[in-house]
Amino acid sequence: MGGDEGCGVVVDGVRLALQAYPAIEQVFLVGNEQEIGPAMVHHRLGDARVKIVHTTEVLTMEDKPLTAVRKKKDSSLVRAIELVKEGAAEAVISQGNTGALIAASTLILRRLEGVEHPAIAAVMPSAKGEFLLIDAGAKPDCKPVHLLQFAIMGHVYSREILGHRQPRVGILSNGAEEHKGNELTREAARLCQQADLNFIGYVEGHDMFADHVEVAVTDGFTGNIVLKGCEGIGKGMMRLLKRELAATPLRRLGAALAGKAFLNFKQKFDPDAYGGAPILGLNSTVIKAHGAARQYAIMNALRVCTEAIQHHINDIIQQEIGRANHLVTPPAAAAVPA
Repeated sequence: MGGDEGCGVVVDGVRLALQAYPAIEQVFLVGNEQEIGPAMVHHRLGDARVKIVHTTEVLTMEDKPLTAVRKKKDSSLVRAIELVKEGAAEAVISQGNTGALIAASTLILRRLEGVEHPAIAAVMPSAKGEFLLIDAGAKPDCKPVHLLQFAIMGHVYSREILGHRQPRVGILSNGAEEHKGNELTREAARLCQQADLNFIGYVEGHDMFADHVEVAVTDGFTGNIVLKGCEGIGKGMMRLLKRELAATPLRRLGAALAGKAFLNFKQKFDPDAYGGAPILGLNSTVIKAHGAARQYAIMNALRVCTEAIQHHINDIIQQEIGRANHLVTPPAAAAVPA
């Protein structure tokens, strides 16, 4: 119920997903039945695998996450997460309030053993492929150990879901030299060097899009700025390109001839193709879909859920975090003056 376009796009996305992914056994549409029911009729979703779970409340973007989660017990977001806790469902997708989704998931589902904080892992396009940006907004203020765990979770997701056999992991910094960065990145880099990772050190902003790294690690404050900045640049570039190509008859002809290339370019930078960003480090699969996501994004979010469940991502993350906690030595305590 938290999307910008109403529940209709969710219903249509579910219809497409059930046609494309036969592994899905059941989908719960959680929210106001008086809105969901007519949307199902309109989009011709009559699949027996779909069940409506009626709720009376909705968490809005204006709600303070923790307060709203505790007060709005019958909100669609809280009830959906409770279905996972109860074992009725194995994953949850939400277009709604990101802070509330993280807060409710952490409170109800809990973190994986050994994980200090969940992280949003956003799949981003690069020159030839894709890379993972983690954290993209779950934890603005981080400790070095948080970045280490983000690196491990990103490594697992990149390897298991994106298919990179030895994903290169780097920490986002203001320069590639070892003396660059700040206290947080320098200590996080020291920890990452001790872990079982293909750690390449610092990476700069332009490295991410030049296929120099498969996992770019940063704090949630920086990561969210990078994510939204890239979204804005992508939309701005498309608007500028359309305007320039339509400026003269000759350019319009050239655009028509290169139509397939432009379509491929648009699809590569279309966030709907990636479905949504998994929130890693929790005791279940949780996907944050964009508030403005359309039906194809919802379809792909269901695909991402299915892949994460089939690959047992959470079990592998917990194992890798446990190994790292034994391998990595914490920073030495500061000496106390006598």
